[in-house]
Amino acid sequence: MSQAEELRARRVALVTGGGAGIGEATCLRLAREGHAVGVLGRDPANIGAVAQAIVEAGGAAVAVTADVADRGQVDAALATVRRTLGPVTILVNNAGIEDFTPFAEVGEDLWDRLMAVNLKGVYHVTQAVLPDMLAAHWGRIVNLTALGAQSGAANMVHYTATKGGVVAMTRSLAVELGAQGVTVNNVSPGFVLTPMAQRAIDGGLFPVPPEQIVAAYPIPRVGRPEEVAAAIAFFASEDAGYVTGQTLGVNGGCFT
Repeated sequence: MSQAEELRARRVALVTGGGAGIGEATCLRLAREGHAVGVLGRDPANIGAVAQAIVEAGGAAVAVTADVADRGQVDAALATVRRTLGPVTILVNNAGIEDFTPFAEVGEDLWDRLMAVNLKGVYHVTQAVLPDMLAAHWGRIVNLTALGAQSGAANMVHYTATKGGVVAMTRSLAVELGAQGVTVNNVSPGFVLTPMAQRAIDGGLFPVPPEQIVAAYPIPRVGRPEEVAAAIAFFASEDAGYVTGQTLGVNGGCFT
């Protein structure tokens, strides 16, 4: 078997927002489990470093630049992944942006931008990848939602609305695609220390101190991206073949 044939014999995963935080941890985790990984993001340096780390560890990866809100960019990136690694049968919709603005001050442009990335981006990438899964009669779609979509979050109505939409989309896709061998599940992180969360901490954007937030958790600490990646890897595995339409909270036991 040629090297190209060996690459195409592996399952291929596409991780959006793969250049940092949960996305980076997920790319590395899926690569360790033997999958080839398309690392998709907007920062060429970040996604390139993640892909290089996978290749240097003996895995297969390609970095592709795209804004998930732009279908043309998504299609071009996916074409590169397919050409380099093969059809995609594992998709992790992790790309997202957040914002802390009181609802009364949320302008239409800000609302639309969060919807375009966090919700419409899931639509773009999932619809683009789905033909590969249907052709294989096997697929795993894992969407990242957020604790705030279940509990609510002050100054984040626009953000949590997008994530609540992802939850509903996941459930409906699970119903629609289950008989075709494709599972669709959510992972819902709580307070996880990612670069995005660190920027919010440094900017004093949380309505209460972060220490106060995590002190109320049964496990009173912030989470690590690797802990979220472990949940994603389960949903992406053969072992999760009879699990679909579910939301797994990785949140220190914060119940809503």
